[in-house]
Amino acid sequence: MSILSILMFLIVGFIAGVVYYGYSSLQPVEAQDESIRFTVETGMNSKQIANRLEEEGLIRNQTSFTYYLKYKKEGQRFQAGDYEMQPGITIDEIIQKLNAGETVVNTIQFTIPEGYTLEQITDKLAGEQLINSDVFSELLLQPELFSSASIKNIPDDGNMKYILEGYLFPETYEMKEESNEQDIIERMLLELDKKLTSLPENWQEQLDVLGITFHEMMTIASLIEREVVVDEERKTVSGVIFNRIRDNGLLQIDATVQYALDEPKERLLYEDLEIESPYNTYIVEGLPPGPIASPSILSIEAALYPEETSYYFYVTKKDGTQEHLFAETYSEHLSNIEKSKQMVQN
Repeated sequence: MSILSILMFLIVGFIAGVVYYGYSSLQPVEAQDESIRFTVETGMNSKQIANRLEEEGLIRNQTSFTYYLKYKKEGQRFQAGDYEMQPGITIDEIIQKLNAGETVVNTIQFTIPEGYTLEQITDKLAGEQLINSDVFSELLLQPELFSSASIKNIPDDGNMKYILEGYLFPETYEMKEESNEQDIIERMLLELDKKLTSLPENWQEQLDVLGITFHEMMTIASLIEREVVVDEERKTVSGVIFNRIRDNGLLQIDATVQYALDEPKERLLYEDLEIESPYNTYIVEGLPPGPIASPSILSIEAALYPEETSYYFYVTKKDGTQEHLFAETYSEHLSNIEKSKQMVQN
């Protein structure tokens, strides 16, 4: 073999080795289950970013990555921010994410249980250090700051304890970390608007059928939410409420008295039933001036589509099931109360 042949063989071998090394160094690293979070700082160039990627174990070789960027004419549009990528991602996928600025959005998460009052919501969010309670409470007095369609139905009634009571929908929320008090209220109000779209298409016509306003429907839904635990009973209790309303009688719902009190009690006393308040349905006929809590979509639907029933009374069973005994007459109701007491004894 001539010297020229040997030289050509060595050159070809060297080129093949370089190509193979370049190719292999651009292959994804070994895949892992856990993602890696890293930061591309403002002002970093493509070489610095490549070095960061190698340090984090997302690429095999920063030099090969840099040359690949030059070959692809990439690297000029990379955006700063916090990123989260999983080892095993391809080089082109990394480039795409950096170009698109697919940064990690730091979020906050909180859950508002069904049946919470505005005071409970405020205390919970403040306890989780997500809001300033004074700022939050002040914003709740200014419904004009919010875009929700639902709150446009709230009447101008000075008897209401809180204007937006019942309208902040109970749900688990995830929001941007920088969300302020107004953002949080707006998000919860809009969630109610969103949930209403899941109701039957004719639900607004149903208000006319029942002869109630949207605000009255939300009020009834809140009563159901605070009175009922078992889902199957929501529409039955709704039927009882409508029966009492149609007879122009007193609703006599304990939950409204609890709402009227400065501090809820584990057990109401007879003297509590005489408290002077527009929310005390033991002395004021008809519905209270507004909701007493944030109702679930199931309670809202129950308020819209009450069960046709002849019941006028109900009492909670004392057997731990949280179900109710229903009655058509007051004498039957008294009998059910005794049955409930016996359940405790048994």
